[in-house]
Amino acid sequence: MKKLYLASSIDVTAAGIAKDIGKDLKKLKLVFISTAAEPEKGNKDWLDNDRNGLIKAGFDLFDYTITNKTVKDFQNDLQGVDIIHVNGGNTFYLLLEARKSGFDRWVKDFVENGKIYTGSSAGSIIAAPNIEPLRILETKIYEKKLKTYNSFGLVDFIIFPHWGSKDFRNSYLNHRVDFAYKPENKIILLNDRQYVKVENDMYQIAEVPLL
Repeated sequence: MKKLYLASSIDVTAAGIAKDIGKDLKKLKLVFISTAAEPEKGNKDWLDNDRNGLIKAGFDLFDYTITNKTVKDFQNDLQGVDIIHVNGGNTFYLLLEARKSGFDRWVKDFVENGKIYTGSSAGSIIAAPNIEPLRILETKIYEKKLKTYNSFGLVDFIIFPHWGSKDFRNSYLNHRVDFAYKPENKIILLNDRQYVKVENDMYQIAEVPLL
């Protein structure tokens, strides 16, 4: 069974996702992939918040980057992992490193073999078939190195995270929505308290309550 949890902000939704998984989380090994944050400048408190949110929810995790790795590394380093969590940052840098390392191919096999994929922000976006709708918002240097914008293709839609957040208001209203407004783009808008649960070809949007 294909199973994914695609969040806008995993620090907010981790407890809800943990409850839905419904297993003893200490028996499940989760790898926290922070690659997308590598080119980000300035304060990265959000990265610590996401990691701590998963730990607080009960997940047993370790940090990992796919940068400068190979498929053989994944086979060795991630043997026995039950959950792949891909965290946020720069989506195009993440796709570039996934292509270089072969992670884009390896993660498809991981999911098809019944393991769980979770994502936050860029990690949720990249599960889409194509990330071109975000093209004008990301760092151009990584865009130029990509021959196509085809991404993991784990789902048939693309997540637009942080909907309604004041930090992303300008990006959405002045750039992203106008560029993405095409019939071929199947888009799901998620606020920071929502995530998409995917089981095989079925999916639903879940929302954690306000505290």
